[in-house]
Amino acid sequence: MPEWLSSRRWSLRTRSEKRSRTPIEEKTGDITATPTPAKVQPEIQIPDTQAAVLLHAPKQPYQLTSDHPVPELLHENEILVRTRAIGLNPIDWKSPDFNFGIPVLPFLSGRELAGDVVRTNSKAGFDVGDRVVAISTDYRDQRKGAYQEYVVAPDYNVVRLPSHISYEEGSTVGVAFVAAALGLGVSMGVDFSQVAGGPDLFTLLRDIDESRIPADVRAESLAGIRNKERPKKGDWLAVWGGSSTSAHLTIQLAKLAGLRVVVMVDKAKHGLRISNHQSIRPDLLVDSHDPERAISIVKANTKGNLRFGLDTRGKETAEYLLRAISPESPLTKPGVDEDNLPTPPGTPSVDGHRSHLIGMSGLPKIAPGQEVLLHNVPIKLFHDVPEVGSALTSWLGRLLGEGIITLPDVLDVEKGFENINSGLDRMRRGEISGGKLVVKV
Repeated sequence: MPEWLSSRRWSLRTRSEKRSRTPIEEKTGDITATPTPAKVQPEIQIPDTQAAVLLHAPKQPYQLTSDHPVPELLHENEILVRTRAIGLNPIDWKSPDFNFGIPVLPFLSGRELAGDVVRTNSKAGFDVGDRVVAISTDYRDQRKGAYQEYVVAPDYNVVRLPSHISYEEGSTVGVAFVAAALGLGVSMGVDFSQVAGGPDLFTLLRDIDESRIPADVRAESLAGIRNKERPKKGDWLAVWGGSSTSAHLTIQLAKLAGLRVVVMVDKAKHGLRISNHQSIRPDLLVDSHDPERAISIVKANTKGNLRFGLDTRGKETAEYLLRAISPESPLTKPGVDEDNLPTPPGTPSVDGHRSHLIGMSGLPKIAPGQEVLLHNVPIKLFHDVPEVGSALTSWLGRLLGEGIITLPDVLDVEKGFENINSGLDRMRRGEISGGKLVVKV
């Protein structure tokens, strides 16, 4: 914490303590109640305008501006965070390149950051000066985009950053953790309650009024998997594409929950790093260079007991993974109309245990079938359902504070908002793999 902020905080606290020495007493029967005075928050001068990086048109680079309005707090549980480091994500360059996920122009992107709380509200659970990670999955709310100096975040989407973790390290973990936790916990029904007091999201969601779950993810959230199909300790999970940050967190959370993990990855590039990494070393590491051979190895080693798969790469590898987890290939023949494919999750009509495949970067083309269900991660739950958001952020805070999980590697650090475009260009060229590129601001 800057020295000026620390001393300012001390002086305000001292004056507050002096004012509170004479208690205000309220008698109720024989009981004397002394209310605790509200904590006085240091006041930090916030400018009216700020630096921000905006997208003005698809297929164009982002543009830096110095006079973008600082966003306002609109709800009692919101805080304002001064950005210190931004984690770059593939969606940040894919969105403008392929013209999707852009609700308005100019668009303010960025999904995760680390920084300092500079303004808070009475009901928000953070104080001015707290070091935090803010996870912005709500891309439609421009106040929450990470590509600006000051970012608004609801307190249930914010994690306290332990003192031993730098801003740069903290900016690597948010979106990948949320995607991994929701994919495993909601779409696959993994119970994390024995892992540092983590959530059982399957049960949590069924205790919430159904109308509060967004309609477009309600089926995935409540009907994606049946209770008897949920994985148990010792069950297999296959991850295709083990070098991504989402895989980095998925593997760790799955192992902590007691699952056995098989990872398909380019062993020439990432095999040594993954096999030597204590936190993400899988039970079985398979070279993905020859997909047909990889499928055969996975089937032989899991002996028909593999029912859960998660793909981080795209539609093609998701199809390979589908064949690995399914006794019969339900892949479509060429020419099948994609518009008539089943929308995940499919409607259950059999009593047996089905296979489940999560596609983080696209789903395979399959013909209608009931032996396998396809899933999209219901990411909207994190920012639309406070109970889910707070369960995940409080859990992540414990996992980080106790050193239970390891963060993705910071591969390099760009300096300043003006270098966001150069960082995204490096990602476009495939130069960033097996870790995270961060921008320090």
